[in-house]
Amino acid sequence: MTTERIGPPLAGDERAMLRGFLDHHRATLALKCDGLSDEDLRRRSMPPSALSLLGLVRHMAEVERAWFRRTIAGEDVPLVWSPEGDYQVAYDPAGSTRSEAFAAWEAEVAHSRRIEAAAASLDVTGRNARWNVEVSLRHVMLHLIHEYARHNGHADLLREGVDGTVGA
Repeated sequence: MTTERIGPPLAGDERAMLRGFLDHHRATLALKCDGLSDEDLRRRSMPPSALSLLGLVRHMAEVERAWFRRTIAGEDVPLVWSPEGDYQVAYDPAGSTRSEAFAAWEAEVAHSRRIEAAAASLDVTGRNARWNVEVSLRHVMLHLIHEYARHNGHADLLREGVDGTVGA
């Protein structure tokens, strides 16, 4: 499987730029996982860290769900892997597979894209229950770009540790 990754846009209105950068970072995470077995994707970085590529994919499914579906759309849905609301559960790749993790992540990304596309503007707000504040769609998109960028840095190191592959 080879992920096609488009570069971020070089020009456009604010919404197109945010959407483009978010999709670029989503594709970067998928690219970091290309060609690896389930075992390789579950490989942890170094003790005591529990980070793995599969754990990052699972975590980002939770992040997409929490920010777009739960916050912006106001859906009353549990986390993907923890009905109790424990975000740390997603990081544990034990027993997880590429197909299971990517199916969940891709489904959440599809929900996120629909919610963003349906929003009248970036000024649409939703309630973040965890922080007990109103946040705009603009904030959510910027937050996810930041979150993906940070975790893609982790994915760079994790992938290099698995098979020596470096670069985006």
